[in-house]
Amino acid sequence: VVDVPEEEMDNATFRSDTVLSDVHLHCPNKRHLMVRLNTVGQPVFLSYFKLLWNTEDSSSEKDVREATTEREHPSGTGDVLCDKDGNNLKKKREPNVEGVEALLDDDGDLEVVRRPRSASDLEAEDLLRDRVCPVILMKGKEDVFEDEEQGGTCSDVVKIEHTMATPLEDVGKQVWRAAFLLADYILFQRDTFRCCSVLELGGGTGITSIIMGTVAKRVYCTDVGEDLLAMCEQNVALNKHLMEPGRGDVKVKELDWLKDEFCTDPEAPYSWSEEEIADLHDHCTVIMAADVFYDDDLTDALFRTLYRITHNLRNSCTVYIALEKRLNFTLRHMDVTCEAYSHFRNTLNDLENLQDGKMKYTVEPIKLDFCQFLVYERIEQL
Repeated sequence: VVDVPEEEMDNATFRSDTVLSDVHLHCPNKRHLMVRLNTVGQPVFLSYFKLLWNTEDSSSEKDVREATTEREHPSGTGDVLCDKDGNNLKKKREPNVEGVEALLDDDGDLEVVRRPRSASDLEAEDLLRDRVCPVILMKGKEDVFEDEEQGGTCSDVVKIEHTMATPLEDVGKQVWRAAFLLADYILFQRDTFRCCSVLELGGGTGITSIIMGTVAKRVYCTDVGEDLLAMCEQNVALNKHLMEPGRGDVKVKELDWLKDEFCTDPEAPYSWSEEEIADLHDHCTVIMAADVFYDDDLTDALFRTLYRITHNLRNSCTVYIALEKRLNFTLRHMDVTCEAYSHFRNTLNDLENLQDGKMKYTVEPIKLDFCQFLVYERIEQL
């Protein structure tokens, strides 16, 4: 027992190295259920992410989604919902002149509907943003929650266990926007990835590998840390219902960018067998990574790992990278900078300009005008 002075107990203490997840932005009106504590004492939450290709949504859900889309994507990117074949469910709506006129007051000024400030008004069901309150998951209540909150079928709901706040070294346990962006692209380009063998670097919670597993033949989802990999493996098991017969073989494996070799120790959890390494080298044609560029040393290590793996592949390979360009104010520059992103771009340029007579890399940006299948904010920094 530690005797803490009473005056110190009244002062809130915040750890400066805590990173908060933005997962609450993906499902602002949904609850996130705390299911357990992981081995290091961090609360683990279970969240449900609904795929937007279901055309039988309730009208209220459609209205909320359309309003959110118009508010967050005024430029028109990412505001098209698609069905399972990538076809548009609806075109972008044309401006409604009559609707605009209805929002004008007697003097011709635009009336802006503001969010209520009082706490009692937050109980209104039609608000786009509700408070996010973790709910303890009671034994035997999982199915009840899914029926009440999701209102969807198993085939259009992705279940992900994750944390919401961790130190920087554990951010892989959280859910980040770039993973959703890459998942959107996979769902939009299903035929490109159909029956492929895929490697994900820094898979984290595994959501991108899970989505890839709905179309690819085999996915090696890799990261480092037994606690994280166990969570990822649990998420793969939770989403077996999404996998088609004969596909969706998602294998969770350890891959440490700071080491030059695969972990092949049979006693180590999530190690590689010689057969799996040979299968990766013989058949892998796609490598992907989402939101893994936040530390310069790890960025360098990832590119070294990328070079080493692609050098050993039998076939040519396409690498898909998604990230969020994060703006930070630094005292060193006394300005807003994007140091992690800038280092990533410089390293990427070095890879493209590499001339060692062994490998040739070309870099091509992808326009973000493809359909959005998951609920998240497709901000311009993605």
